[in-house]
Amino acid sequence: MLSKILINQGVRLSLVLASAFAASAITTVAQAEDTPPAIFGDITIGRNFAPNPQVRGMSGGSVPARKVAGRRETPTGPCTGYFDRNPDHTIQLTNKFEYLKLQIQSPADTTLLVSGPGGNWCNDDFNGKNPGIVGEWLPGTYNVWIGSYQRNKYFPYTLQITEVK
Repeated sequence: MLSKILINQGVRLSLVLASAFAASAITTVAQAEDTPPAIFGDITIGRNFAPNPQVRGMSGGSVPARKVAGRRETPTGPCTGYFDRNPDHTIQLTNKFEYLKLQIQSPADTTLLVSGPGGNWCNDDFNGKNPGIVGEWLPGTYNVWIGSYQRNKYFPYTLQITEVK
């Protein structure tokens, strides 16, 4: 009986994976001219960059934000939600930026943690339920985590970076 249940679950999983693959292939063909942003990509940018970079990913993890950030609050907002231990993205800034905006777009309520030159910055609900951080940025390497409010719940997002105010 147990082997029959496991076989049925295996068949269902195979059908789900086959459907997801087919949907992905259809989406890829449909978007051949408009390539979507990379998934879990890293970004290097310098002064007067164009176009505005975007990367996609899945928010969430099992580690409380305060443990990753080492604090509960930063000048840019509370450190809330759950993250993976390792950052989702690395951003390398080759120049100082007087103004730079990082913003998350997601259908779910997500949180943000950025760690780089000068410290850690957290945010939640910068624009509606989407987090973001704006301001002056020093040159260097920044690690970026995108979190979810519930442990081990994962949601799609797009990280957008712009110099436009």
